Amino acid sequence: MAAPVKKEIKDEILDRIRNQGLSVVDASEQYKVHYKTIYGWLKTGIGDANTLELNRLRKENVQLYRIIGEITAELKTQKSSTTATPH
Repeated sequence: MAAPVKKEIKDEILDRIRNQGLSVVDASEQYKVHYKTIYGWLKTGIGDANTLELNRLRKENVQLYRIIGEITAELKTQKSSTTATPH
């Protein structure tokens, strides 16, 4: 049986997951705490079911902004090349 995790470490892990978007798997690897333990902490907290969904949505937003940026850059490049060539 593993030693109990100190409250300070537990609070730090949960804070990074909730507020910084750290994934449970990454937190598990970084802090050497089993991912099921972390999920248990999240499940027992008030509103923590929403925390996982919020983190998932934040990551999805980052991906979508990246895609929008790539498409915008591509469109600007295409527009520049079509306006540069005389008809």
